[in-house]
Amino acid sequence: MARIRWHGQAGPRTWVWRQRTMKYTTATGRNITKVLIANRGEIACRVMRTAKKLGVQTVAVYSEADRNSMHVDMADEAYSIGPAPSQQSYLSMEKIIQVAKTSAAQAIHPGCGFLSENMEFAELCKQEGIIFIGPPPSAIRDMGIKSTSKSIMAAAGVPVVEGYHGEDQSDQCLKEHARRIGYPVMIKAVRGGGGKGMRIVRSEQEFQEQLESARREAKKSFNDDAMLIEKFVDTPRHVEVQVFGDHHGNAVYLFERDCSVQRRHQKIIEEAPAPGIKSEVRKKLGEAAVRAAKAVNYVGAGTVEFIMDSKHNFCFMEMNTRLQVEHPVTEMITGTDLVEWQLRIAAGEKIPLSQEEITLQGHAFEARIYAEDPSNNFMPVAGPLVHLSTPRADPSTRIETGVRQGDEVSVHYDPMIAKLVVWAADRQAALTKLRYSLRQYNINSLHFRLAVEED
Repeated sequence: MARIRWHGQAGPRTWVWRQRTMKYTTATGRNITKVLIANRGEIACRVMRTAKKLGVQTVAVYSEADRNSMHVDMADEAYSIGPAPSQQSYLSMEKIIQVAKTSAAQAIHPGCGFLSENMEFAELCKQEGIIFIGPPPSAIRDMGIKSTSKSIMAAAGVPVVEGYHGEDQSDQCLKEHARRIGYPVMIKAVRGGGGKGMRIVRSEQEFQEQLESARREAKKSFNDDAMLIEKFVDTPRHVEVQVFGDHHGNAVYLFERDCSVQRRHQKIIEEAPAPGIKSEVRKKLGEAAVRAAKAVNYVGAGTVEFIMDSKHNFCFMEMNTRLQVEHPVTEMITGTDLVEWQLRIAAGEKIPLSQEEITLQGHAFEARIYAEDPSNNFMPVAGPLVHLSTPRADPSTRIETGVRQGDEVSVHYDPMIAKLVVWAADRQAALTKLRYSLRQYNINSLHFRLAVEED
């Protein structure tokens, strides 16, 4: 049953950009006046804020567990799509397509996670005449399936990490390739992302156990348990480049982010630009990322991820064919709204800025605020947010969240509560501001409280 909430009339259906008025119209001549956000939590709220700014109506979907969630209240319309387990709600392509039809939404924004990198969903949108705000299905297929992307990158002259990306998924085959590559190795879900379905294996004795564990997590998260094996690089830097492509063959990069601070392969601190990188290396990174995007005729927002060693040599790791959780740090250093870019490009417009017009301004950090138990190795926990107070938001401090005081952190989904994003003129000033702002963040629950670690 639909749950509809109206928040006034939609705004004007024209955009002002550099003192020009542009109709928000697709290449096929269809106006986009309503967008469905096929996600939940902070990313759904993030997309809605920009859509509302542009006068585009928003449609939310929610599971039974999210009936009273912030993203449901923010939307102009909201529709229930099933029980709490994501397989029966947020991963149900047919239910989401039906809501798009019922609500007369012309476009679907997948957010990040869930169906955002699902080729079948993008193809289904295309078949149903619904605009998928993301790359074409072929690009998701080629870059989202890591085994295929490695071959494409090698052909495009982008250095790749040594590994096995073949179709034989038998335990014995994967084990033999791990032995050939040499331990330690990384087991990774072919359709993975967000650290899900990833395991480090340091010896052959633990290979089978870690393989089975990775497969279980990948099946639950992506409904696909195919794996690849890569050489694990000790003490690497995880550096990724934000790219954008349009329907007119253009592609640009918006500099890089360093996402090396991780726990259990999940990013917890991100910064932009990557510290200590010379301008010539930055340019090479960006140009390699653009070559990667153009190799698959990429459209929309994407992230090309690299492994970098201590000498700033880098190798292609994977491409995320969606908006990344850490995109706000790129917005802060470039003065852009990447969700606005997504909507404009999905509508058939050209990229708003040329490569020469994209300039680097200052330094930004993002800290992910999670519901975790410090006394139990920071394992995820759930429970009600009895008290929640945050730093004061201003042009250089952003709080990206999908919860309010009194809401519940659900056992069914990712335990991230919010993202704290800060900007300053240089890295040291930004880091000082991040530390200060984290001390102003106070969360208490019946089951956990926010613990700020000083390092």
